[in-house]
Amino acid sequence: MTAEQASQQPNLSTGPEYAEQKAEALPQPVSSKDSHSTIVDTARLWTSPQTVFSRRHWMTDVDPIHSTFPLAAYCFMTGFIDSVSFTAVFVWCGFQTGNSVQLALALARLFSGPPGQRDTSFHIADQQALTSVLTFIAGASLGRIGDRMGAKTRAWLFLGTMIQALFTMAAALTAWKSGQGSIAEVRGDPAWTNALSFVALAFMSASLGLQGIMGKRVNTQFATTIVLTTVWCELMADPKLLNFRQRVISRDHKLIAIFALFLGGFVGRAIIDAKGAAATLGVGTGMRVVIAIWWLFVPGTGGKTGKPTTG
Repeated sequence: MTAEQASQQPNLSTGPEYAEQKAEALPQPVSSKDSHSTIVDTARLWTSPQTVFSRRHWMTDVDPIHSTFPLAAYCFMTGFIDSVSFTAVFVWCGFQTGNSVQLALALARLFSGPPGQRDTSFHIADQQALTSVLTFIAGASLGRIGDRMGAKTRAWLFLGTMIQALFTMAAALTAWKSGQGSIAEVRGDPAWTNALSFVALAFMSASLGLQGIMGKRVNTQFATTIVLTTVWCELMADPKLLNFRQRVISRDHKLIAIFALFLGGFVGRAIIDAKGAAATLGVGTGMRVVIAIWWLFVPGTGGKTGKPTTG
């Protein structure tokens, strides 16, 4: 690039969305004239398999711009896992806002009504909500390991996703050994009530807690890959929302996240109806292993492998 060309480059700001801003500011490659979708253009597997097993490759940061596929798969897993927990006990393993409010209502119930006639029991639905909240936090705390290894390194993204797979496998085994059903017909009558089913719920929540912190650390338009309320709001507020003449990462990746989570919930419920919760979680375990391996092939910053990140 000549000095004159460099002077014509736009002034890029720094911040949480620097990568997306940079991607939009740079000139489009010649191949962008082809009718390729956003998800293909931003997620090519450029990494050569021959370099996968080098230490430098493992300890290199992935390029957030080219992490579209595994992050979309994370969103898919959110819908997939939540379909199991909500179908069985009407608890969202990944959406802790509802669980937190439910616990607040349970506490307020202690003061409802005249003294001596108050409901002081700890309802099973509240117990399940508390289990989900606490284990979600515990799973998310494991994400601090990535701060030491490098939150965006392939090594941590692979290892962390494999831990998610182990949690999902443990949930499958405990759900199977619990011997209970998979579908609750009435909100007040959950399908899971024994100790092993609580353990299954705990492992599912922990897996999504860890996934959430890992997705957040990659720092893209996919956010945590779990909670989509913020994603919906940011999508509606995007100034380029209705600009259909060009690809807009800030809009398109949010749409991918929303669709992937919706698809995950649909597929999860379909498998539950056919094979049950334990089998569904078993399938989810295999999916997480595939995602873990996928991280090893995501290109490094600038589309190059083995290049340490700076700044």
